[in-house]
Amino acid sequence: MFDEIRPHLVELRKRLAISAGSLIVMFFVMFYFHEPILNWMVEPLNTALIEVGKKSVHAADGMITTSQVGGAFFVALKVAFFAAIMGALPVILSQIWMFIAPGLYANEKKMIIPFVVGGTVMFTSGVLFAYYVVTPFGFDFLISFGSFKFTPLINIEDYVGFFTKIMFGFGLAFQLPVFAYFLALLGLVNDKQMIAFFKYALVIIFVVAALLTPPDVLTQLLMAGPLIILYGVSILIVKMVNPEEEEDEDEELDEGDTQAIQIEESK
Repeated sequence: MFDEIRPHLVELRKRLAISAGSLIVMFFVMFYFHEPILNWMVEPLNTALIEVGKKSVHAADGMITTSQVGGAFFVALKVAFFAAIMGALPVILSQIWMFIAPGLYANEKKMIIPFVVGGTVMFTSGVLFAYYVVTPFGFDFLISFGSFKFTPLINIEDYVGFFTKIMFGFGLAFQLPVFAYFLALLGLVNDKQMIAFFKYALVIIFVVAALLTPPDVLTQLLMAGPLIILYGVSILIVKMVNPEEEEDEDEELDEGDTQAIQIEESK
């Protein structure tokens, strides 16, 4: 049995090595540019602190702090790693496709470019949606809550972890249409199955939104809403790629054949 799976393990090790190598290279590149990347990451927080400061006297003193001796260095590592994953994503997706490609038909193997491009575009779209839509509302709400009693001193280490969790959560969530397309391409799902599964998908969507976002209802709704829309888009995509065959037409053809046979027999 081990001899049968050994080639797959060797192939998996090769794909993981290439993915890890690209991630390491991108990490050193992004570490060099970690300051502008960090400035981009904290911009929504700074904006929220300024806006809250206009509403509350206590919040006017809000600032971003660090509680560790090497806090700035560890933040730079986290920032570089986050950016490295974004930069290496096309390579990682291509390696995933190359690993599963041997089990596909020749025409399906050619879909590597749509898979890599589509996955990268949708992940980036999710990150940009989270950055420009979700974080302004979420941070303003979270920092404003209780700001009339407390001065917000935001720990930069906690914030970077908080920020990357939201970005990755939305990036992964926006992969739904891509996965639906390729599952339909492989004939594993059709539009009727996805429509029938919708009521269960709603529950899963809200559970995923609760796990991937901060513990506040606003941010969870801001993730669940787009996910529901993306599920509807996925149904349309699946319907174009792998629609369920109409059984009525087949039944009508069968009845027509039966009638024709009966007429022939009567002659």
